[in-house]
Amino acid sequence: MTVTGTDITADLIRDLLREQHPDLAERPLKLGALGWDNQVWRLGDDLAVRLPWATESADALLRKEHAWLPLLAEGLPLPVPVPQRLGEPSARFPRPWLVTTWVPGEPADRAPATRPEEAADALAAFLTAFHRPAPGQAPVGRDRGGRLSDFADALTGSLAWAADLGFVQNADAVRAIWADAVAAPAWTGPRLWLHGDLHPANILTTDGTFSGVIDFGDLFAGDPAFDLAAAWILLPDGAQARFHTAYRPAPDPATLRRARGWAILRALAGLRIGHAGDEGHPGGKPTWGPPGKASLRRLTGAVRR
Repeated sequence: MTVTGTDITADLIRDLLREQHPDLAERPLKLGALGWDNQVWRLGDDLAVRLPWATESADALLRKEHAWLPLLAEGLPLPVPVPQRLGEPSARFPRPWLVTTWVPGEPADRAPATRPEEAADALAAFLTAFHRPAPGQAPVGRDRGGRLSDFADALTGSLAWAADLGFVQNADAVRAIWADAVAAPAWTGPRLWLHGDLHPANILTTDGTFSGVIDFGDLFAGDPAFDLAAAWILLPDGAQARFHTAYRPAPDPATLRRARGWAILRALAGLRIGHAGDEGHPGGKPTWGPPGKASLRRLTGAVRR
């Protein structure tokens, strides 16, 4: 993470609103979350302000959301933060920023889904609706998507690190899942719209099931297997089969094989970020470790059976 040199405060945000969107400037402001790329401030009851603060790439991600997400949000079965206004760089704050709708709920890294059937159905319905064919000018993924084999070095390094720290009990099972995923036939269908970042901090829960999906900065088009990895990352034990039955069109065996490979990478990344948080390192998030461990257990447990 590269923290921006500008201190983001309620006074700063209110000044920005007065300059560019004065009709919103007097609404109540309250810090909502410190994300990987952006800070999120609640603006009244139904809006939020998102400002880049921790990565250089956040500017482009916000502009991408502003350009594409309003077109994709219609008809989705779960609420998403729909961009309403774009704030342009200024002398006061030299980066773009967004006003979006506010999506209530608790991030799943802090409040995991506890109602397996409802959560599986909700996630399947959302991805079925979202995974629609994308136009030719749709964005490509940043360091994600593409061929699994391109991430072999990342897998090897992350697995060795996790095994050395005792986070992985069956490294051979992880390698077997990965090898099977890499060997799976490639996606030959149309490029589909993908959320691109379905980790537990980007999906919200209410009363034990999913109630919203946030942070579409990594939106891109490609192989649906990338998003389908979320079944092992987000859902409680035993809910994966129900998810795969409810998702349409039903994923073919090759797509599920690739999805398991992406899930392995996502789980190991969660372990790294969680451990960094436990150690107090910048960018670390302690709440990411437990979902990563649970995901690996689900994936390798299936191999043992």
